[in-house]
Amino acid sequence: MAVKIGFALLWLALVLYAFFLAPPSDPNTVNLIRDLSFFETEDINPLLVSLFNLMGILPLMYLPFLLVDGKGQKLPAWLFALISFGVGAFAILPYLALREPPVRFPGTKNWWLKILDSRLLGIFLSAAFIGVLVGGLLAGDWGDFLRQWQTSRFVNVMSLDFCLLVLLFPALLQDDLVRRGLDRVKFLQALLWVPMVGPLIYFCIRPPLAESDNTSSEQVATGSSPT
Repeated sequence: MAVKIGFALLWLALVLYAFFLAPPSDPNTVNLIRDLSFFETEDINPLLVSLFNLMGILPLMYLPFLLVDGKGQKLPAWLFALISFGVGAFAILPYLALREPPVRFPGTKNWWLKILDSRLLGIFLSAAFIGVLVGGLLAGDWGDFLRQWQTSRFVNVMSLDFCLLVLLFPALLQDDLVRRGLDRVKFLQALLWVPMVGPLIYFCIRPPLAESDNTSSEQVATGSSPT
């Protein structure tokens, strides 16, 4: 319960910061978002382009774990996953605050979940994440980015959103370890807490999720559970 309250308070702090403490909105924000969305990026800092694209890749990386986790929830995990493509951690945090920790995957995987559960998808998205990140870091103008971070609410809040999405992965992946029977592998338990590097490696090496004919979800309360 304490961790759930922590996620709820973090979400509240994020909302309050975004609306009341972040830098004021830039009049050019709408045009910037339009240009980024339609890949008209010739005159835009590559670092900002990279960050914007990563905010599209990260919800895709959350998607397999959210939908698998949602099979044992009363919450519509797919709805939170869908909203996260637009608002990132603003949608992930409420889900983490409201969910229960199911241990086993109930039922069988449909074709959609089989695709999401595949290592090939994990490798593809991890490679895309690394490629976009490295490209932005190498080609970006850090001085210009810092100026925009200080003066643009969109850039400032998006940067914070990115950091939260990177840091929140272990909250879902710890239960995923249990579902796949890997919760006693100390190396993996420690690996998940290495920001982004650990989740990327786990995304690529995780074994297929075991299916079950039992359609009821089981729940446990453990000290290591994130919720």
